[in-house]
Amino acid sequence: MDWLRAAQQLRDEGLPGVLVTVAEVRGHAPREAGAKMVVSRDRTWGSVGGGNLEATAVARARAMIESGAAGPQMSEARLNPHARTEHGRQCCGGAVRLLLEPLPARPVVAVFGLGHVGYELARILSRLPVRLLLADSRPEQLDRFRLADVIDGTADVSIHPTLLGEQVLERLPRGAQVVIMTHDHAEDYALCDAALRLPQPLGGIGLIGSAAKWARFQAQLAGAGHSPETIARITCPIGQPGVTGKDPAVIAVAVAAALLSTLGERPAVTVTT
Repeated sequence: MDWLRAAQQLRDEGLPGVLVTVAEVRGHAPREAGAKMVVSRDRTWGSVGGGNLEATAVARARAMIESGAAGPQMSEARLNPHARTEHGRQCCGGAVRLLLEPLPARPVVAVFGLGHVGYELARILSRLPVRLLLADSRPEQLDRFRLADVIDGTADVSIHPTLLGEQVLERLPRGAQVVIMTHDHAEDYALCDAALRLPQPLGGIGLIGSAAKWARFQAQLAGAGHSPETIARITCPIGQPGVTGKDPAVIAVAVAAALLSTLGERPAVTVTT
């Protein structure tokens, strides 16, 4: 598999990585400028030259993954008998500069219910660098013609027509954000109950609804055996305080704003040598 397909595979799987590129070569070196390698937590694809040059690059790339580095870094290696590293020596005689660029895992947001508000929310989120999962028990709500401007955005969008949204919940990765806004309160409740029973911790669970609806759900969830601390993992009502209005687009903006504050802003890009 080449580096481009490897980078796409990591993105599809929601896994972080680092793209390592030979940025500059002076003198003799095992690979030419432009050679690339992709590094994940447990695999590599491609090569920037092997030996201590590559082993050092892999170690640094994995340190970047673990630290959540957001910006690119430069690394220089001298390939001569006097330049010893923990991975040995290379005696090509030249020097190589490597550019290490993070390939961050995209945050995952799952929206259950693509009615008026869900559709507007999906339109907003589709313009962001996220993995967006859209689920609804009504196939017509997920018609690709209806969702054309959502699918065409920046986000990686997947569509899940299913009568049991719980099956989508079970496949969500750790830290995913869940927004529940279906057309049926019974369906909303089933999703809330299932979300609280997941073995993997979610980043957040949001439920659309009034204070009366939430009071009823809290009683039902308590009756189903959930503790007050567990129930408190659900946010209801959802949205950004201070943003008022009942128009679907207004509600969607408020919900998106609240999600963004939860996902957090990425750190500023920096380059180190």
